[in-house]
Amino acid sequence: MTVAKDPTNNLVIREYRDHDMTDVIHVWHQCGLVVPNNDPKQDIERKLEVNPEWFLVGVLNEKPIATCMAGYEGHRGWINYLAVLPSYQRCGIATHMMKEAEKRLIAANCPKINLQIRRVNIGVRKFYEHLGYADDDVISMGKRL
Repeated sequence: MTVAKDPTNNLVIREYRDHDMTDVIHVWHQCGLVVPNNDPKQDIERKLEVNPEWFLVGVLNEKPIATCMAGYEGHRGWINYLAVLPSYQRCGIATHMMKEAEKRLIAANCPKINLQIRRVNIGVRKFYEHLGYADDDVISMGKRL
């Protein structure tokens, strides 16, 4: 696939729509975000129950190519499922997606945004560092319910 030199000129960032599900899950699979213990359809359905307006989809030519889920529970904001189809990566799209998510969280008076990345994903870590994110001196813990 040939990508325009600057696809961000035509990028539309909008809220998720029901007919986006198949395309969004495809983006996540292409980006390696779907792991055995995550059901992407269920993750989408859960997000639609809480701040669905912060489930962002980046669209080019009416086709979803990027996603970002933002959340805020009153203490910290969170970013999940930031993804850009590999053929559109390194074009500035992820930065645009993050700026839109940050803008919405700032409007909600969110004081800090947290996110988690896999340790092996060095490139993604460098991307977030470039946007001003830093490694907090914390241990991330979780429990499956």
